[in-house]
Order: sequence, then C-alpha cells, then structure tokens
Amino acid sequence: MKGVPRIRWGELRGAQQESAGAVPALLSRIAYADEDTARLAVDELGDVICALGFVVGEATAPAVPFLLELAGAPHVPCKAELLDLLESVCRTEQWHSAAAAARDGKHRTSYRDQPGWEAAARAAVFAGRPVLEGLASSVRPEEAAPARRLLRVMAELPPFPQP
Repeated sequence: MKGVPRIRWGELRGAQQESAGAVPALLSRIAYADEDTARLAVDELGDVICALGFVVGEATAPAVPFLLELAGAPHVPCKAELLDLLESVCRTEQWHSAAAAARDGKHRTSYRDQPGWEAAARAAVFAGRPVLEGLASSVRPEEAAPARRLLRVMAELPPFPQP
C-alpha cells in the first residue's frame, strides 16, 4: 500500500466518469477498518472502479495491484469480496463491445481510451496470478473458492483485440 500516494487519484476518472480521489481512503478502510466497514468500502470501491460490475474506468488498472495486495494480506477480513471485485474487473468487455459496435459509425472516436482501460485492468489482474494461486491453495474455503473461480475465469478469457 506504500505506492497509493504516488498515484494522482484525483486526476483519474472512475467507471462513472467521477473523480477517483476517494480511492486511497477506501483502500485504507479495507485494510484497517473492522469487517463491516471494510465490506462497505469494497462495495464503494466497486462503484468507482467497476460500476455495475461490468464498466471500468481510467482508475481501475492502477487500483488492481492494491486490491491484490489486500487480498493477499493475512489481516484483511473481506478477501472473498475483493476477489469477487477482481473477477468483475477481469470479465469486463463493455467498452470493447461498444467500440466494436461503433467502429463504422459516427461515434467511433467516442471510444478512443475506454477499451485500453479494460485491457490494462485485465492485464493488472493477470499480473496478480501468483497472489491468486496462493489464495486458491488456502485451507480457508471462503478464500480458496473465489480465488479458484477467478483463476478459471482467467483461463477461459480470450485476449482482447487490439483497439
């Protein structure tokens, strides 16, 4: 979590085009608050980085390494929720689908950056494979099951086409 202050969160946009300035406080709440507060923070963070469970923003990819770090930390109580959020991030294809649909239309330039956000977010989740593999071998089923599910999803995902 040492790298959180190095990112200019306030200059990044969330999944609903809002400022991602709240991300550091939400990550801190996940890391250090009680279980109920941490779970609420995961929900709020999900709204910022993966709205509706399928729309990512500019801030998603920079947030993923911290989600992975928290999921791998022994003291964090809401690992299943973090892994579910990472699975949602990994599965997103909304921007790629919209860009493909608009490829020949007048709105093509409307999707200049968003497919890249999706690709970067998915790549960030894939970079966390060692953490996920460690969680998948946990003796705690509430950690192991969602980690195994995410690893299966990763194995089944086709690569994104180049924008």
